[in-house]
Amino acid sequence: MSPDEFQVVGIRHIAEQPDKLKKKWYQGRPIFSIGILVLIVAGCLGNRFIMTKDPTYMDLLHYSLAPDAEFLFGTDTMGRDIFSMIWYGGRISLLIGLLSAAISTVIAVLFGAVSGIAPQWLDTLLMRVTEILLSIPNLLLVILLQAILGKANVLTISFVIGVTGWTSIAKVVRTEVRQIRNSEYVIASRCMGGGFFHILWKHLTPNFVSSIMFMVVMNVRSAIVSESTLSFMGIGLPLEVISWGSMLSLSEKALLGGSWWMILIPGVFLVVTLLCMTNIGNYLRKSVNQKQSNL
Repeated sequence: MSPDEFQVVGIRHIAEQPDKLKKKWYQGRPIFSIGILVLIVAGCLGNRFIMTKDPTYMDLLHYSLAPDAEFLFGTDTMGRDIFSMIWYGGRISLLIGLLSAAISTVIAVLFGAVSGIAPQWLDTLLMRVTEILLSIPNLLLVILLQAILGKANVLTISFVIGVTGWTSIAKVVRTEVRQIRNSEYVIASRCMGGGFFHILWKHLTPNFVSSIMFMVVMNVRSAIVSESTLSFMGIGLPLEVISWGSMLSLSEKALLGGSWWMILIPGVFLVVTLLCMTNIGNYLRKSVNQKQSNL
């Protein structure tokens, strides 16, 4: 019997199996959500190149007009062009989201790191404070602080939302810090005279930054929702400060007048942006969970 009549069973399957296990770089990634979000952000940042009208100009001769060739998204009750307002106001909404997320992240990292390396009694006290704040509805805290600060503007809205949205991130940071605070490199840095902020920046933060990244993205989303909710309730940004939330604050008049485009178009941009951020945040969370399960 010649050697050609023999065949090793499974050799082709073994050779082809690694190729089948290889995934394309885009598989499992929210490419569509990232692309849509990039387009919206780019449009908001480069609004001067795509706006067809002055978004702040009140053309009382063309108020409450439906979308047409001149006013692509129609006009609001004060005659302002909604197409230009979308891109102009989106920059304010995204700015509030980013500022609020930055404030809440800084507070959460500092609070969580202090709680993680503190003695047991202080750690317990700080965590009880965090749990008390978590038990209070976030919107109530935002309304209370905004009422104390007075008239709303971009900075006060960002500050109020930021100082009330750090608790969840702080608990994650505290857990991560307690797991790595007795590591050799942390102990060695302490013995060499490293201070709290040096250890936090050089040794602790690189180990938990991936764990909180998806929460930071979700905080940006939550801040945009909070700003829109406050404006819808009439205690957010004033009407002269254009944002997606302040545009939705005219919804009551729009409903009474049958002007559906005043609600639908800003609402669609807001919902699409939030959905894209949610998909990106969920992908980051799954990636972190997968890396931790492989350890």
